[in-house]
Amino acid sequence: MEVNIEAGWKAILAEEFKKPYFKSLTEFVNTEYALGVCYPPYNQIFSAFNFTPFNEVKVVIIGQDPYHGPNQAHGLCFSVGKEVKIPPSLKNIFTELNSDIGVPIPENGYLESWARQGVLMLNATLTVRAHNAGSHQKKGWEKFTDAVITKLSAEREGVVFLLWGGPAKKKGAKIDTSKHLVLTSGHPSPLAANRGYWFGNKHFSKTNEYLKSIGKTAIDW
Repeated sequence: MEVNIEAGWKAILAEEFKKPYFKSLTEFVNTEYALGVCYPPYNQIFSAFNFTPFNEVKVVIIGQDPYHGPNQAHGLCFSVGKEVKIPPSLKNIFTELNSDIGVPIPENGYLESWARQGVLMLNATLTVRAHNAGSHQKKGWEKFTDAVITKLSAEREGVVFLLWGGPAKKKGAKIDTSKHLVLTSGHPSPLAANRGYWFGNKHFSKTNEYLKSIGKTAIDW
């Protein structure tokens, strides 16, 4: 696997790339992409890092697996290609955004504009086999993305971490809350949202209030 990743991240994660587990992960991913269709496209595996350099991260959204259907995943959690139908979880994110801060419901689910403003849209697992959810879990990606969160927690200050649902909360359990804001809620999937665990969390306005309070520019959601 070619680690085509932004220079700041490359330096911060240099030791991680040398570890045995990452070498095994690289072999696994290369084999999977050679054998059949996987997502996101090979050259977009590290898109979250390339759109949002280490020193520019203001907000972290933690997802789980990439989408596993055609033209959906492109390396940013929850985001999909412009021509793809907006998935249910993202639809609920947009609904909450609208009720929280009045953002009109977008026509598509492509969230590059968030990433370019400093929102790191990080999936716990960065690749998946087509039509086979969870197929690349427990191969090393989780260890790698844990290291990403640990580095951000330790070496940055004033980052907002949005932890939606049980897996994200577990993944963010070691974030230093004395120097970062951690907001938690249920997952935006219909299952959790319809039980009252998502809507009304006001995470978008809370994020912007915090960023402004520490002298940073708010996110234009």
